[in-house]
Amino acid sequence: MIRSLNQKECEKILAANYIGQLAYIRQKRPYVAPITYFYDSKINAIIGYSAEGHKIEAMRKNNLVSMGVSEIDSINHWDSILVHGRYEELIGSTAKAHLHDFSLGVKDLIMKREHRKLDFISQFSSKIYKDDFPIIFLIHIEEMTGKMRRHSETDD
Repeated sequence: MIRSLNQKECEKILAANYIGQLAYIRQKRPYVAPITYFYDSKINAIIGYSAEGHKIEAMRKNNLVSMGVSEIDSINHWDSILVHGRYEELIGSTAKAHLHDFSLGVKDLIMKREHRKLDFISQFSSKIYKDDFPIIFLIHIEEMTGKMRRHSETDD
């Protein structure tokens, strides 16, 4: 059985994960890139970061983006959501505050899902005080849809 997910189910999947596929347009062509993200439910936005480059240049020119997140156990057991939103680049203390929220949120998710302590997460926090500060951005969520599939031998 394949069915649509309601808004709460979509938000649950978005909040329970930290890797998504970001889609954007550059020079009239679609691109997809994996990103690490954190969903901040208080502001209904996705927090991400990146170095200067291809996707940042593209999103500055066209701020309409999409992001997909999937949980796939097998061909017969999966959940998938698609988020449509608007890119906003952050600067100064606002960017630093969101990077801090991102690092804590991703750390908590990894510890819950993978049951391990993280030393590398300090890399995110250390970026807050360096000159090579990454570009911090939000994806303001405008629409979220999803599907799920559950199929068992008894469904035939």
